Amino acid sequence: MTTTLERTAPRDLAPELPARLSLTPKSTLAGQLDGAWWPCSRNLESELPVLLAALDEPWGRITRVTVNPTRWPVVPHTVPMDGRTLHVGWFTEQDPDKLILLSYTVGRWDLLVIPPETAPAAAARLMAAATIPGSTLTSGALMANEAAIGRGIRDARRGEDTWEGEGGACMSAFGNPMDRSTLPLRENGWR
Repeated sequence: MTTTLERTAPRDLAPELPARLSLTPKSTLAGQLDGAWWPCSRNLESELPVLLAALDEPWGRITRVTVNPTRWPVVPHTVPMDGRTLHVGWFTEQDPDKLILLSYTVGRWDLLVIPPETAPAAAARLMAAATIPGSTLTSGALMANEAAIGRGIRDARRGEDTWEGEGGACMSAFGNPMDRSTLPLRENGWR
């Protein structure tokens, strides 16, 4: 018998799933982000322990986390973890697509938070883009770029449908209809 879990299943139902995490390789180039995290749900209380367990070895003990509450339905003040307490803060001024991790001894790390409902291909693109050493792209810029790519795919399909529906009308590179006088034909003086 096999069990199928939804990609956005809460951690309570699927605790064995590892953190979906991608970290920037060690480099002398400082970037805007230190990696990307793709949680399985919007439940911080169940997602944070899994994330921090994955980060304990490479980054050490994280004591505080900050988020923007617009992306999380409930932001607990504390999360119990292996006999210790993680403090969670929220700031509306913080980028909604970013999670800030703080440690008293090691410092601060910023992670892009990819929404749980994101398609796997889009999440893979975002994780790769967030881990480029020295990148100046912020989490908001990465999410806006991904939204534009998603729209571009839909717009391309709409353009193909228009082409088929119009019988092959000519379009400029900017998506504007063109008439025969603008085409590079011999009778128009183009060679």
